[in-house]
Amino acid sequence: MEFISRRKFLKIGGASLAATTAIGNAKLFDSKRATELRQVPTFCDICFWKCGAIATIQDGKLWKVEGNPKDPLSRGRLCPRGSGGIGAHYDPDRLKTPLMRKSVRGEEEWVAVSWDEALGFIADKMKKIKADYGPEAMALFSHGIGGNFLKHMLKAYGSANIAAPSFAQCRGPRDVGFKLTFGEDVSSPERTDIRNAECLVLIGSHLGENMHNTQVQEFGDAIAQDAEIIVVDPRFSVAASKAKYYLPIKPGADLALLLAWMNVLVTENLYNQDYVTKYGFGFDHFVNEILPFTPEWAYPETGIEPDLIRQTARVMARHKPATLIHPGRHVTWYGDDAQRSRAIALLNALMGNWGVKGGFYYPVSMDIPGYPYPEYPHSERPKVDNPDNKYPFAHETITNGIREATLTGNPYPIKGWLVYATNLMHALPNEKETIQAIQNLDLMVVIDVIPAEIAGWADVVLPESVYLERYDDLNVEWFREPFTALRQPVIDPPHDQKPNWWIAKTLAEKLDLGHYFPWKDIEEYLSYRINQAGLSYEQLKSEGILLGEKQPIYFSEGVPDVFPTPSGKIEFYSLQLAQAGFDAVPKYTKPPQPPPGYFRLLYGRSPVHSFSRTQSNRILMDMMDENEVWINQDVAGRYGLKSGDYIRLKNQDGVVSNRIKVKATERIRTDCVYMIHGFGHNSRMLKFAYEKGVSDAQLITQYTVDPLMGGTAMNVNFVTLELEA
Repeated sequence: MEFISRRKFLKIGGASLAATTAIGNAKLFDSKRATELRQVPTFCDICFWKCGAIATIQDGKLWKVEGNPKDPLSRGRLCPRGSGGIGAHYDPDRLKTPLMRKSVRGEEEWVAVSWDEALGFIADKMKKIKADYGPEAMALFSHGIGGNFLKHMLKAYGSANIAAPSFAQCRGPRDVGFKLTFGEDVSSPERTDIRNAECLVLIGSHLGENMHNTQVQEFGDAIAQDAEIIVVDPRFSVAASKAKYYLPIKPGADLALLLAWMNVLVTENLYNQDYVTKYGFGFDHFVNEILPFTPEWAYPETGIEPDLIRQTARVMARHKPATLIHPGRHVTWYGDDAQRSRAIALLNALMGNWGVKGGFYYPVSMDIPGYPYPEYPHSERPKVDNPDNKYPFAHETITNGIREATLTGNPYPIKGWLVYATNLMHALPNEKETIQAIQNLDLMVVIDVIPAEIAGWADVVLPESVYLERYDDLNVEWFREPFTALRQPVIDPPHDQKPNWWIAKTLAEKLDLGHYFPWKDIEEYLSYRINQAGLSYEQLKSEGILLGEKQPIYFSEGVPDVFPTPSGKIEFYSLQLAQAGFDAVPKYTKPPQPPPGYFRLLYGRSPVHSFSRTQSNRILMDMMDENEVWINQDVAGRYGLKSGDYIRLKNQDGVVSNRIKVKATERIRTDCVYMIHGFGHNSRMLKFAYEKGVSDAQLITQYTVDPLMGGTAMNVNFVTLELEA
């Protein structure tokens, strides 16, 4: 029997797609055999970027996933993770049926039960918690758009204690720093106009490794257009290899460099004076504050020569306003993170690039009405995460604040956790504190597609269908082009998995909250919203994407030049911070240094994995099945190590890792080591990923809390090397 070769399929499939405007069923014939192909548009869930995709089903089996050319985010191309998404469907380690705990928490001993039994047990427990402690005693940890219906269910139940690690463990300091400066944050996806930047500055932003699809494509566009790239990083990353200027900074000294750059721009009158005069507030006070921070002052802190600091500041100034200092994403580093992010915002303000081409555009979206739900019940108690407004600039819920309340019972007890699509053991620092908090719970439910470590501590584990098998809420994206995207089932789940919307709706009905889910099924909900907007739900299903009309995104195109700060201007000097007892202009404090014989532990992302979610995906594991520890080649030589050797890492608190492979390289400083996050799984149900590589999270036992917004700085841990006997 003759099968269509991959090359022949791609040739025919490409011609077929070019000849049709709708995505539907197709049959390709050769002389001996008919092959049925079905193509369904959806959007990806391997990371939070939510790229538009087209899945191909061949003879009833999921065959490949590609980018949707109509999607503004993917532009027809997926990253390696997105292309490997089919591995999530075929993952033999994925959860298959509801499980209830058989013995003590953490033992990973389970009894398979029906959905009715599992949800009935959860509903009974939640009713008792509500009666004994109030509805606010339930909390939800959620990651991604898939959690929307669970959030709705918990609000209907009466609790607003809903958090995502993406704030306090990732982007929160950045958003706070920019809001304090411009009155707005940088959105997600970020409103960075990389493709039009003439100079791009990356400070610990690993574009090309932290694979955010649109940004990486635009990074390639900027390089092709000869943009000048400046990279600041203790490690010579992929992005650094594209840079004209690479600054191998001492870890923790980034704020010192930012202050020195701003000093040069101000003292040499290189900043965008017209822009600052028009839009700036408190500029004279700002100038007085940064005058002491010269390049000579910064040199011993950063290790960067004063001449190089001046040279790179002048390069930025030469290309203003189309100079973009990237705000970063995962910015919880040293404890001064909101102030460091504010310094990045101020440096951008000196370029005059907010609302300007090549800097930060104003994202736009389509107007899609919500569903007309009943009003949520009113709570007499505030959220539990930030008692007495301890972190005055936290504008989202703090995950570690919920954990702290669960540990202490202050300001009131938390007795139940719902955990959706986030592995808190790898996301939160200090695993021991997380386990202690869990032991105080009357109920913990994990809803996920794989049995990650957090599932081992649950009372009930609910298997969700993967994104290729389910509908989710609409993605009404804020971006440079307005659009709405649909995630829809491409293939049936292989076992007894259910979509999140069904779990939330069915649990709500068992909690006597069914009136908060008045729609019959998810398609009734989705079609209602789309039809109310005057759009075609059938067209959305067919194409996966509905594009809105082009809207202005720069001041020059008619965007109102308004800054929603207290002064109505860009705040170079922040009265908000001063009144709250903080520095109105960022100041540098040297972070603690490694003890003798220790190295600062740095970590990052891989272009083929998302957090700790994908290490059991066989396709992605074929590309990377374990992580390595980067060690400076001279340091490795002193220890008698070479690339490929295995060692263990021991942190400052005596925690010893599993074995990890050495990568001896000149591409990292001598005072730190680096590893990719998400490996070293110790869940025995993850048979293929079990103990492959090392978990950086288990070595992160120390953290510093950002005083402005409560985020956990995690680059404050040190490790020493333990050689194999």
